[in-house]
Amino acid sequence: MKHLLVTGGAGFIGSNFVHYWFTHHPEDRVVVLDKLTYAGNRANLETLEGDPRLRFVAGDICDAPRVQSLLEEERIDTVVHFAAESHVDRSIAGPEPFIETNIRGTFVLLEACRRYWEDEASDCRFLHVSTDEVYGTLAPDDPPFTETTPYRPNSPYAASKAGSDHLVRAYYHTYGLPVLTTNCSNNYGPYQFPEKLIPLIITRALEGQSLPVYGDGQQVRDWLYVEDHCRGIKAVLERGQLGETYNIGTRNEQRNLETVGLVCDILGSIYPERAEQFRSLITFVTDRPGHDRRYAIDPARIERELDWRPVENFETGLRKTVEWYIENRAWWQALRARQTLTFPSR
Repeated sequence: MKHLLVTGGAGFIGSNFVHYWFTHHPEDRVVVLDKLTYAGNRANLETLEGDPRLRFVAGDICDAPRVQSLLEEERIDTVVHFAAESHVDRSIAGPEPFIETNIRGTFVLLEACRRYWEDEASDCRFLHVSTDEVYGTLAPDDPPFTETTPYRPNSPYAASKAGSDHLVRAYYHTYGLPVLTTNCSNNYGPYQFPEKLIPLIITRALEGQSLPVYGDGQQVRDWLYVEDHCRGIKAVLERGQLGETYNIGTRNEQRNLETVGLVCDILGSIYPERAEQFRSLITFVTDRPGHDRRYAIDPARIERELDWRPVENFETGLRKTVEWYIENRAWWQALRARQTLTFPSR
């Protein structure tokens, strides 16, 4: 039986991971620590409410006494660290929360684990979930990012994640903390906050609103279905080499305009009477500052060493995602009613 602390477990990827983990490890104990900022949502874990295997704690990863007490009370042996400020546009408008949460928060967690695991670290794991944005941007003909690609972050968000990655690495080499790092490509799927590109396009299209596309829409992203990402994290936790980094991607490069068009086509197949309308809603808007042109991940290492492969291709994963947002209108309509959403950052 494992005792997991999942930070940011009420967010998009974190909540998907909690559901996925219980499906495959029903005997384990999971403690979710989440500050419940705008993107954290208790409703993401609603089906687990009352489950004795799950404890939810509303709290900040920067609260060192709270983190330390949770490790001790729950006898935590595995930390999966999702908690982060992650929206590029918000980091441009106000970078301070990104520095506080992504860098200081990661430091607090590392320090707490170092103290608590000092005599039993060999049986423990600290997995830090990061992003491909730390590597910067790629030219059209550049090879995809690998684990040895130099860091060149281009936004306050990416810089804060790069800083946290370096802290995690340092705690392994300096203190021997049993850490692992994953850098993933763009995730999509159920429970994603509807200001990110794919859910924003789905929800606005369903309501007949304009579909904003930055610049010329030719930015390239490598899309990863969230459950495939969870499977990758599980593989790294269970079989990854301590101190190492594993890039999780799908070799699935899509231009943003193509992605928006595919969402429209899937919606059109579900609502044929509105098929022509969906694409007519596409609207080009002024590009944002420092917009990275292309991301792409080479997942060869995790494929070769951990035998991980994605289950979903882009079209099957995207159709599942569209259908989920159609079936869960109350979930995203409640979020949109109480939040001011920005345009998508990816």
